[in-house]
Amino acid sequence: MSIAPMDAAPLTEAGGPAPVLLTVEEAARCLRVGRTTCFALIRTGELESLTIGGLRRVPADAPAAFLARRRTEQRAA
Repeated sequence: MSIAPMDAAPLTEAGGPAPVLLTVEEAARCLRVGRTTCFALIRTGELESLTIGGLRRVPADAPAAFLARRRTEQRAA
């Protein structure tokens, strides 16, 4: 018997509500970048995030907003 690696499927596929906040790892997967790159984007303020207790979370719409800004910047250049 083989156990497949667990994939973080969106909650909407499981029938639950869509997540409001993402972990940094989930945001990194959305952007197809590594965890370290995602933290660097957060550190520079390019990717919105917030802290809840000791946890860093990224609003679910922040990766799309980041990409929209980057696309606009690249078109203007």
